[in-house]
Amino acid sequence: MRRVSAICNGTVIDHIPEGRAVHVMRMLHIDGTHSNPISLVMNVPSSKVGRKDVLKIEDRELSQGELDRLALVAPSASIAIIRNYRVAEKRQIELGSELIDIARCSFFNCITQNRNEPLPHRLKVISSEPIEIRCAYCGMSQSVDEIVESLV
Repeated sequence: MRRVSAICNGTVIDHIPEGRAVHVMRMLHIDGTHSNPISLVMNVPSSKVGRKDVLKIEDRELSQGELDRLALVAPSASIAIIRNYRVAEKRQIELGSELIDIARCSFFNCITQNRNEPLPHRLKVISSEPIEIRCAYCGMSQSVDEIVESLV
């Protein structure tokens, strides 16, 4: 049963882990104030993963930087670029070994919190399953929620 209509042009993010679509929207700086229509379906049945979320963003194709952000909260999501109601291309997301200028370290005493130190914000991916991320400077562990809250 189709819950959301097809889009003419844009991006479909499928197989988002159940309940994480709101995080995906925050990672992509989608807050509903732009003119692009957005369709969000949460907690729908999936034969692959049991339950999933789906996000359709009309008239917007995600950049590689946005896909890098998405890898933090939905590493197994599938991306379809839609043009003229057809899938024009499929993109894969991969969680790299380092995240540069995606989020700030959440530790209050980290050198990156000092405005007089113009360092790039670098987080190292220690493990992807389960996800473990640490600041490259102070070594403090960062949760996905902390990263979403401290996006650059």
